[in-house]
Amino acid sequence: MNIAITIIAMILVIFIAKRIQASIIFNKEVKTLFAQSKNRSSQVFHKTQLDSLPDPVKRYFNHILKEGQPCISYARIKHVGQFKTGIDKDWINIKGEQYATTEKPGFIWKGTTTKFVARDMYIADKGRLVVSLFSLFNVVNASGEQYDEGELLRWLGESVLYPTNLLPSERLHWFPIDANSAKLTFEYKGHTLFFKITFNAIGEIIEMETKRFMDAKKLETWVIKLSTYQELNNILIPAAFEVIWRLEKGDFSYAKFIITEVEYNKAEKF
Repeated sequence: MNIAITIIAMILVIFIAKRIQASIIFNKEVKTLFAQSKNRSSQVFHKTQLDSLPDPVKRYFNHILKEGQPCISYARIKHVGQFKTGIDKDWINIKGEQYATTEKPGFIWKGTTTKFVARDMYIADKGRLVVSLFSLFNVVNASGEQYDEGELLRWLGESVLYPTNLLPSERLHWFPIDANSAKLTFEYKGHTLFFKITFNAIGEIIEMETKRFMDAKKLETWVIKLSTYQELNNILIPAAFEVIWRLEKGDFSYAKFIITEVEYNKAEKF
């Protein structure tokens, strides 16, 4: 009996130590992210920036931003929701926190479930995905060119949560498609990314579609569906996200998130 108690105690000590170690690593990654990007909140939004944009894009910015709105340098975000780890898997509950920078593209997200903790990131121009089972050991630790591009795509798509980042610039451009859609392109560090953006009648972005590596070799259609716009910090942003792989055999929906908290220009962890 004493041996069994000792073993259980040792397992608990290891588990707690691993959880503390994981928290220290995450905190360090958040600090590194913020330290690499400059504050640009002295720049403000003016409607003259919209003059050359396609009509649905003008409608979007006029709807969500106010004249003189400071540009967002940093964002910190919390969400709840559901997640699938595979096409044939069940939905599981997940909660997440995320930090993003705009002057230098970057983000880090931590998603926590009862079974695993995932960290998805784009820091120092490198993408990476780490998944830890019960916070004890890594079952995924992926990086490389496909992850560099894929995580940068995620950062760009999630710019709807820090939308001054979608204003035209030297590296970001908008092109007309029709009355309710436009093409967004973004060039950075050798990557040329795009989204086809669909808008509703009042100017909200409701869908974003692009191509993204689903694994190390397979490029598939990747879709973000957006809804339930709410005003937070004087900006209208979508509170509901659904993320989908649009495959030949049908749509694979794998993430449904509800945004619960957003704060801007606070370069620190929650």
